[in-house]
Amino acid sequence: MLRQRDVADLTPAEREHLRRLFALVRPASPMRPARRRRPSAHGSVHPARTVRRALRDGGEVTRLLHRRARPRPRRVVLLVDVSGSMSPYADALLRFAHAAVRARPASTEVFTIGTRLTRVTREMRLRDPDRALAASGTAIPDWSGGTRLGEVLKAFLDRWGQRGTARGAVVVVCSDGWERGSPDLLREQMARLRRLAHAVVWVNPHKGRAGYEPLTGGMQAALPSVDAFVSGHSLAAFEELSGVISRV
Repeated sequence: MLRQRDVADLTPAEREHLRRLFALVRPASPMRPARRRRPSAHGSVHPARTVRRALRDGGEVTRLLHRRARPRPRRVVLLVDVSGSMSPYADALLRFAHAAVRARPASTEVFTIGTRLTRVTREMRLRDPDRALAASGTAIPDWSGGTRLGEVLKAFLDRWGQRGTARGAVVVVCSDGWERGSPDLLREQMARLRRLAHAVVWVNPHKGRAGYEPLTGGMQAALPSVDAFVSGHSLAAFEELSGVISRV
């Protein structure tokens, strides 16, 4: 029953139990084909290795050796909204981000967004989730503040997108879409992000509520550039999100 409950409606005791459940979450990683091919029992024939083997066998080809590309983890970038409107869900979203970093520390990046952009990947690499969230809270200067998604997304793309962090990655934006800035700027930056990323996933906790429709200016501006629009209001929803990230 707790897996299906909206985290914003939980009692303190239920939240504590949910935190222990989050420690068991193991988000799956999206994979991408590697350019380099490695020896394998199956796949295309490896001419050089086959010839070298034949030379050792007296010049006769007795066995074909094969090679194929082995998949490698694709980078996942999480942008977590920590503004005032997202405060009931920020703890759960950051715990999911910590679980993702714990599963793939080398290929997962975490940023918080609100009125400014803050990289908290280093803090999220702490093994204990409570210590990781406490360290992140110290590093985040705009906790429970306003929301300027367009400006913050532009800052992310200017500094990190051009450096390759977003290029070819699965970018997960966790926000309710409330935007104090210009929706046109957000629309422009989302289109820019979509051109760089392999896929863009938007997580809105309110989507899990009956009768929800994405009517805010921010959501209207963002959705044309989103590959998957999912809820993030419960543990079951986060488990579903993990599957979406691995499949897109």
